[in-house]
Amino acid sequence: MKFKFILSVLLLIPCLAAFSQEKRSGKTKKISSVVVEKGLIKVSIMYPFAEGKTFDMEYYETKHMPMVAGFLGSNLVKYTIEKGFASGIPNTPLPFMAIGSFYVKDLSAYQAAIGPNRDAIRSDFSNYTNISPVILVSEIVR
Repeated sequence: MKFKFILSVLLLIPCLAAFSQEKRSGKTKKISSVVVEKGLIKVSIMYPFAEGKTFDMEYYETKHMPMVAGFLGSNLVKYTIEKGFASGIPNTPLPFMAIGSFYVKDLSAYQAAIGPNRDAIRSDFSNYTNISPVILVSEIVR
């Protein structure tokens, strides 16, 4: 028990010394939890809000988006799902009910994966919405 304590202290001293030197030199390293995404392609599928339109978020989250993500394979870095709940301007209608986004490494690989599966993707729309989506393809610059 005493040996473990002494070993712990001996290992801790160099760490504290290094931290102390960083503080004095002003060169404290910040560890960022933000993943660098610059250069990725973002495909946003936006579902505009309109009276009488419906959107089943549970189905979209648990069935549709995982299905499409599966088609993308290793080209897919991540995907996100956003649920709209307010406009940025008070007392104005919600612009989008939902937005699904795929972050991919290569646009041509994305298109090659989606092309043969387009009919399956489109036929699944009726399971969660009666909205025609608007699609934006963009490049992450920051």
